[in-house]
Amino acid sequence: MRTMNGEITKRTVTPEQLQEHIGEQVQIHGSIYKIRKMRGFAFVLLRTARQVVQCIYSEEKAGFSLDELVEESCVIFTAEVVAEERSRTGYELHLLSVEVLSKPEEASPIVINNKLVDTSLENLLNYRPITLRNEKERAIFKIQEGITFGIRKFLQENGFTEIHSPKIVYSGAEGGANIFRIGYFGREAYLAQSPQFYKQMMVGVYERVFEIAPVFRAEKHDTSRHLNEYTSVDFEMGYIESFEEIMQTETAMLRSVTEYLKAYYEPELTLLSVTLPTVTEIPAIRFLEAKELVAKEYRREIKDYEDFEPEEEKLLCELIQKKTGSEFVFVTHYPSKKRPFYAMESAENSEVTESFDLLFRGLEITTGGQRIHSYEEQVAKMERLGMNLSLFESYLMMHKYGMPPHGGLGLGLERFTSKLLGQENVRRATLFPRDTGRLEP
Repeated sequence: MRTMNGEITKRTVTPEQLQEHIGEQVQIHGSIYKIRKMRGFAFVLLRTARQVVQCIYSEEKAGFSLDELVEESCVIFTAEVVAEERSRTGYELHLLSVEVLSKPEEASPIVINNKLVDTSLENLLNYRPITLRNEKERAIFKIQEGITFGIRKFLQENGFTEIHSPKIVYSGAEGGANIFRIGYFGREAYLAQSPQFYKQMMVGVYERVFEIAPVFRAEKHDTSRHLNEYTSVDFEMGYIESFEEIMQTETAMLRSVTEYLKAYYEPELTLLSVTLPTVTEIPAIRFLEAKELVAKEYRREIKDYEDFEPEEEKLLCELIQKKTGSEFVFVTHYPSKKRPFYAMESAENSEVTESFDLLFRGLEITTGGQRIHSYEEQVAKMERLGMNLSLFESYLMMHKYGMPPHGGLGLGLERFTSKLLGQENVRRATLFPRDTGRLEP
């Protein structure tokens, strides 16, 4: 009988370790990304987990034929690490031998080893398992990893507990038609639109909670900004004095995330030429004031007094950046008609809510606000809206047995990533997008 003692050893080194082995022979594994044949030698680019490593093949040193190497083969190279001052790494990797672990059955239908994958968005997504191997395409999702790591680090350091709420639910958090119905052992259930109810419940347990998880919206939008499944960054915090505490917390979180990316994701940021925003202070403007400001500055007629049009979001961001230098802007006090039943109405004007959206580079990336914590007030509002209280018994249970003043937000991870990277379509920042026409791959 064999036992596992937990000691993890590998015979291969990582690119990050090569500097320590100058003058030595090493083994390194990866996929052959590209072969550039020159006169008398060749550059062999090896795609490893995070970096593309340039190796040098020469007939004098290599104990194998260059013909043995095929792009996208998985290999283990034995190589000599040779000091080279002219190289940006300070060394060169001279190939000595190869162990071929696998070869592709056929050539890739898409050229992935150029700087950019030169194809349509449709093809980019249809061949996603292959196109994600491109150096720049995969860098998108390393940066997205960095965003989530930075968010987790900030929230955990500020007293938030991470939770994992159900994605099959009895009733929708926001109701309406944009909810996926599923069969559940003879009963009707739904895919969660949001962890809203559960994160509110958990405020009564931990005071501060967060979750980074998928949510589902059965919206029939086919636009560059909508997905039917996306990753929502949600947090909820109790014992707040006003909804501005939530906005302050998000400002601090975004500042922390950008600092985290600078510290740990410089290679990907450089590869994609990312300009990170400066997050010092984020201006806040009331909804109606923002609408009127855009209308005045751009001589536009206000057609919708209950919500923003996408073009208005872009124009407002342009205007705020010109006036303040900020690429972010909070829009506050949205009309009660456009906010969910749990949104707290303003004490000074019940027609508006203690809520906000955060816009970034022309796009809404966050919705948040203060919630109703009084059982009496919540029931009264639901009855006023004609809602069936029996569908919300478990939700109202927390109100009935006491809740502190609380509030929170939901941030769309893919939207934030796409705007951070200067992309115009949120699908480019989604590993395997789900929209009205796409269920594969």
